[in-house]
Amino acid sequence: MKEKIERLLETEKGIELGGGEQRIERQHKAGKLTARERINLLFDEGSFVELDKFVEHRSTNFDMANVKAAADGVVTGYGTVDGRLVFTYAQDFTVLGGSLGEMHANKICKVQDMALKTGAPIIGFNDSGGARIQEGVDALSGYGKIFYRNTISSGVIPQISVIMGPSAGGAVYSPAITDFIFMVDKTSMMFITGPQVIKSVTGEDVTQEELGGANTHNRKSGVAHFMYKTEEETIEKIKELLSFLPSNNLEDAPIYTMEDEINRVEEKLDEIVPVNPNKPYDMKEIIRTLADNGDFFEVQEYYAQNIITGYIRLNGKTIGVVANQPRILAGVLDINASDKAGRFIRTCDAFNIPLLNLVDVPGFLPGVEQEYGGIIRHGAKMLYAYSEATVPKVTLIIRKAYGGAYLAMCSKDLGADQVFAWPNAEIAVMGPDGAANIIFKRDIENSENPIETRQEKIDEYRNTVANPYIAAKRGFVDDVLVPSNTRPRLISAFDMLESKRENRPAKKHGNMPV
Repeated sequence: MKEKIERLLETEKGIELGGGEQRIERQHKAGKLTARERINLLFDEGSFVELDKFVEHRSTNFDMANVKAAADGVVTGYGTVDGRLVFTYAQDFTVLGGSLGEMHANKICKVQDMALKTGAPIIGFNDSGGARIQEGVDALSGYGKIFYRNTISSGVIPQISVIMGPSAGGAVYSPAITDFIFMVDKTSMMFITGPQVIKSVTGEDVTQEELGGANTHNRKSGVAHFMYKTEEETIEKIKELLSFLPSNNLEDAPIYTMEDEINRVEEKLDEIVPVNPNKPYDMKEIIRTLADNGDFFEVQEYYAQNIITGYIRLNGKTIGVVANQPRILAGVLDINASDKAGRFIRTCDAFNIPLLNLVDVPGFLPGVEQEYGGIIRHGAKMLYAYSEATVPKVTLIIRKAYGGAYLAMCSKDLGADQVFAWPNAEIAVMGPDGAANIIFKRDIENSENPIETRQEKIDEYRNTVANPYIAAKRGFVDDVLVPSNTRPRLISAFDMLESKRENRPAKKHGNMPV
């Protein structure tokens, strides 16, 4: 038995070396960690249990019978992160470039199935050259099995993809189906077809970084949600994200002991919004002021910055925030902002995370490009997502709330459970300036002093229609708040809504605009 144990330990040691010392060194020189190093950083010390360590490929094509591939190029298993069960798979670029073959895919599918059965999050570290060409359709089938499980698990357990190297061709679609994508600046790549193929087909010259780097997918395409400078920082942020999420759709997010004051009054909120309705301010300052300990974990920070999405805690409980950003495009809703918000709303609803909507929106962005791009279809995603969501929804109108954008930011009619407004809020079909030009056009034109008359009519419209008290009289606003008292009132509202139960008609699924 002693000899057999020694043989076992020696075999395990060889497998854990992956592609060997030289390839590990090459990985480090490229600024990348190995699959096992990433796993060790993610999990609580000593908690990771590896599965299928001894799995090998069974391909015989193109001399593959003589090729040894430790763990078939992917490390899979489970462990705990801050004491909570989490599953993972980490592709090992030192073994056949992390390429995906039949057995490699089967290992990933096995942990996907176990994560779903046990109701635990799954984190995939993607670092792969793509499908293993020598295995042909078996490799393609492997991707299909993974995509299918990504889809079945969607909305049931959190799925997080971490791009820590190349991810090309079919490989990019598994991350695209998952809930969150993390990328590392300068070392992560995602694209369907590489620069060489694009050059040969379209004649366009583009570098890998320009085409599919972290900057591209965080700022331009919106494919990714997070971007950090190092792998170590990225893994720390994954842990932070997990702290805001439940383990599955039947649970609530963890509640943390709060060191902040529930009834904290913030007098600076009384002065934070400029008197001039056209002057910008930073909505993130309001979010951090309302949040426990000023902590705000932003999602898609660099994409569609005219809308803000992310997580805070109120009284120790996770709250999803959707907020207009007056500093960027005056906070208008456009195609990208609608997509970003719609997806975030549905993610929160899937995982029982209440929604706080902070509104300062002048409308949808006008223009030929927006109309041709389908702003109607994209804007409808927000309407659909809010209407579909059954989690507690609280809306705070901070300044402007005009037209269809007022509705799209979760008005009472779209299912907001509580709607509050600050005293300077303007709720109307359009801004007082534009409304006065239409309603009182003749009065202004026929006036001896058009400028003075126009201002009088603007004030008349504001006092008659565009103020929070009119909406409050109709029941569309539940209360008008002193801004400095907002935090305790929000906490009270969400505490009251904890027992909310709301059902939708039985159906296979809705037909969401896409």
